[in-house]
Amino acid sequence: MAGHVTKSELDAGLAHVLAAPKDHGPIDSLCFRPGFNQRQFPDQLHLTTAAGVPGERWLTQPWLRSADGSPHPGIQVSILPRRVADLVWRDRAAQPHPGDTIIADLDLTEANLPVGSTIRAGTALLQVSDVFNDACVKWKVRYGAEAKDWITAPGHPPLRLRGALCAIIEDGTVSLSDRLEVVSRG
Repeated sequence: MAGHVTKSELDAGLAHVLAAPKDHGPIDSLCFRPGFNQRQFPDQLHLTTAAGVPGERWLTQPWLRSADGSPHPGIQVSILPRRVADLVWRDRAAQPHPGDTIIADLDLTEANLPVGSTIRAGTALLQVSDVFNDACVKWKVRYGAEAKDWITAPGHPPLRLRGALCAIIEDGTVSLSDRLEVVSRG
């Protein structure tokens, strides 16, 4: 198994990460998570405002809930920048897929996509939420402490290096052949 990425490698790759397309980018993978540590990689996913990705655990076991106890809508879809995935996910045969719904080559920084921005994913419409993805302990175990610390390093949270979390605001289907397209900014 390849070793974890180092801070110097992460820092050296930052300019490349930040040079991602601003308005539209290809989707590299779609991930369906029916249960904890389970992943399937379909060619398309159905996205709904009511159930998130139907069959995933968001509806029954979300990691974040709203004040009323319901699943927080701002975490229905997670988008990871492909260039970050390429930096940290070094041994794709031995290390699990990060688990993000979508991995795509798109600039997900707050500067490019402020909270409230909308993104077309196939026929679905997503809205960037204000929930910060600070990388969970699983990220640290899989990709290393330096990859985890890089996400929250001074100046890095607005870069959304661990990706953007989104609410689904229009039902639809997203396919691997689609591109993410920015519809509006904040």
